[in-house]
Amino acid sequence: MLDTVDAILSRALNNHDLTPEEGVVLLTARSPDAIAQIRRTADVLRQQQVGDTVTYVINRNINFTNICEQHCSFCAFRRDEGEDGAYWLDLEQILQKATDAAQRGATEICMQGGLNPKAKRNGTSLAYYVRIIEAIPQAFPDLHLHAFSPQEVQFIAREDGLRYADVIVALRDAGVGSLPGTAAEVLDDDVRRVLCPEKIDTATWLEILRTAHQQGMPTTSTMLSGHIETPMQQMRHLQHLRSLQQSALERGDRGITEFILLPFVGQEAPKPLRRRVGRDQPVLTDALLLTAVARIFLGRWIPNHQPSWVKLGLAGAIEALSWGCNDIGGTLMEEHITTMAGAQGGTCMEVETLQGAIATLGRPYQQRDTLYQPVRSPEVQAA
Repeated sequence: MLDTVDAILSRALNNHDLTPEEGVVLLTARSPDAIAQIRRTADVLRQQQVGDTVTYVINRNINFTNICEQHCSFCAFRRDEGEDGAYWLDLEQILQKATDAAQRGATEICMQGGLNPKAKRNGTSLAYYVRIIEAIPQAFPDLHLHAFSPQEVQFIAREDGLRYADVIVALRDAGVGSLPGTAAEVLDDDVRRVLCPEKIDTATWLEILRTAHQQGMPTTSTMLSGHIETPMQQMRHLQHLRSLQQSALERGDRGITEFILLPFVGQEAPKPLRRRVGRDQPVLTDALLLTAVARIFLGRWIPNHQPSWVKLGLAGAIEALSWGCNDIGGTLMEEHITTMAGAQGGTCMEVETLQGAIATLGRPYQQRDTLYQPVRSPEVQAA
């Protein structure tokens, strides 16, 4: 087994794209020596592809409503209208949060929410979304708006009878600068039929991201891992992302700016899925191995990789920086979706806390914007 792992890693270090089957071999490695070699290879590729500097972004999450028509089996965030804990922020509340973010030095607002059929203005869904977006750049023209998942794009298009491109162009023209590649979960329809049967299928998710790229809208990409999916399903997910990015780059589009692994947190998830998964918190060793394999498989095409300190805790996220990640994510300022699922990583991170944690690795850190451009000159080398 170790010889096979060695051969696969040698191919990766020689700039060859691995097959999903080779990725499965790495994901199912069990010997400590093989896992150590996978980690070292991911770390070497990270250094070659993006260097040693660890980046971070000062941002704020705004989850504007948790009222949602869908019933995903892993979600503890959604509520029905009128249910205890249901909320729906009005425009004034959204602007208050944006004001607070700007005053605290944020360069990005990340906005997503539940699929609320009553979220309409003048009878249309798109008009509502445009309204809550355009008010922010009017007040804060320097804030980058990273907003609305492919699922939300499909929801707006369905409600108003529009093409995906129509929705994306309208959001872009209203001020959205990039699209979160969330609602991906695992891009395998057998998994999606269990996790999120009401959500868009794999082909639609990919179509919406492709359309965004074609309209000049960069996106991120994610994977919700560590629940019912198999190693091959994980690798097929990564293959979908790699193929999507290769096509974007061939067209001259920016495409996908980063890959974020989101390990499953099930503490407050509905009981049927909790029983099936059999645990409430992520398994760090599994998340780190998948982090490394994702760098090896995607890194030449999607060079920026980010762990989730909300899901893994800050210590786990810092550990992931030695398994192929180069970015520690954002300050968030508030976070509801994962926290309501029972995550223990917190909802807000101060810049100084992120910097101090990175400094324990002896690597430099750098504030960046949403599109990975440096915001200031490089910080001093960590001691």
